[in-house]
Amino acid sequence: SYATGLFKNDGKKANAGAEVTPSASPTSKAPDPCAKPAEGAVKSLSWKTEPAMAIDTSAAYTMKLATTCGDIDVALKTAAAPHTVNSFDFLAGKGFFDHTKCHRLTTNGIYVLQCGDPKATGSGGPGYTIPDENLKDTSLKGGVYPAGTIAMANTGQKHTGGSQFFLVYQDSQLPASYTPFGTISKSGLTVLKKIAAAGESTGQGDGAPNATVVINKLTVTKS
Repeated sequence: SYATGLFKNDGKKANAGAEVTPSASPTSKAPDPCAKPAEGAVKSLSWKTEPAMAIDTSAAYTMKLATTCGDIDVALKTAAAPHTVNSFDFLAGKGFFDHTKCHRLTTNGIYVLQCGDPKATGSGGPGYTIPDENLKDTSLKGGVYPAGTIAMANTGQKHTGGSQFFLVYQDSQLPASYTPFGTISKSGLTVLKKIAAAGESTGQGDGAPNATVVINKLTVTKS
């Protein structure tokens, strides 16, 4: 599962569920800071092999996540992560990410929003895997993925990236095992922080976001 495999040491207690009592539940949630999702259903799409390289690796590409919480724009690292950018360009063109829910928010130890799973369970993907790339990116200093990084999720094994990715809204200590493939705009980071401020569902620092975070449409554009 990508949800549990993304970060090995998430500090989850085996008996965390046993400690939850009705009185421990928050009596009132913060209001949802996001809008209602656009009408439409997630497409059920799968392929057996990684798409053929179709992007111009010397060109600049940007990605826009038009979400219920606001737009998140990303400058993609095309030359450094060509397989990853090519895969997103392919999947975006098929509408793979449209109407998908960002299913995981971490607010303790690591600070990320995880998206890109059409099942919204942590186990979904496009049917194929892509290789790890750009793990020696100069931005990953001292075992930190800095705020504003977008990187691939994986199962904990090498070269197991699919469609799930995570957006870092605060500097997060993580091993350099997750392909960093873009930089989030300042306005996009503001959207992420709004989502994070609404918290997550478990109260343990790792669960579904309380905010309704749906990617209404994801587009990749050559500039």
